[in-house]
Amino acid sequence: MAEKRMSRWYFGGIASCGAACCTHPLDLLKVHLQTQQEVKMRMVGMAMHVVKNDGVLALYNGLSASLCRQMSYSLTRFAIYETVRDMMGSGGQGPMPFYQKVLLGAFGGFTGGFIGTPADMVNVRMQNDMKLPAEQRRNYKHALDGLFRVWREEGTRKLFSGATMASSRGALVTVGQLACYDQAKQLVLGTGLMGDNILTHFLSSFIAGGCATFLCQPLDVIKTRLMNSKGEYRGVIHCLTETAKLGPLAFYKGLVPAGIRLIPHTVLTFVFLEQLKKYFGIRVLS
Repeated sequence: MAEKRMSRWYFGGIASCGAACCTHPLDLLKVHLQTQQEVKMRMVGMAMHVVKNDGVLALYNGLSASLCRQMSYSLTRFAIYETVRDMMGSGGQGPMPFYQKVLLGAFGGFTGGFIGTPADMVNVRMQNDMKLPAEQRRNYKHALDGLFRVWREEGTRKLFSGATMASSRGALVTVGQLACYDQAKQLVLGTGLMGDNILTHFLSSFIAGGCATFLCQPLDVIKTRLMNSKGEYRGVIHCLTETAKLGPLAFYKGLVPAGIRLIPHTVLTFVFLEQLKKYFGIRVLS
């Protein structure tokens, strides 16, 4: 009997944290680009501007919040998706159909997005802090300090500001990443040209990262604007209409930086996840 390895429920969170440590500077630049009102700078210009003004370590501003977000948002969505998928697949009826993967991914991502909203908001604020004048900066020491101060100064409701957007985006990203990765891997292995190795994982996750970026970019722009607002938007619909006035391409503002961040993040997450599964996964005889 062949031995197979199954993922443990927390592997997704660990893999996502590893990927976040590598791609955090790209995430920070994406937030900076999305929150500028008029397009003044492109990605390289923004990177040079940040390094020149605040030093190289400023590219890692808000890393603690980013890791906190991965351990709430990504841990939840991976745990739901992988646990249910493995349970349904263990019945011996073969892999789940694609539509079921999409529905499961959407549910897992929506739940994870909601749970990860407070950490996500602190993440956006910490990254954007250095752009503000000194007297307007929030100066959170780290993620937990940020969460506590938002709760104390602005109330529990503010912690879940933008939860609708974060949950919807979480659903779309998870469909793009997890469901598309599973499907792409299944199709690549089905050709018989490649085995279950790191090259297959790389190719499948690259396709999944592209799908996820395209699906969630409009929501990502709205979510970032809402979380970073100081009360200029009345709600999601108002933010949507204000952004729409700037033209349809405003919803894809920062698409290239988002892709440059999300695709490597997706690739690294799945490569780390597959390695964790290979060496530390649950042994299953098939």
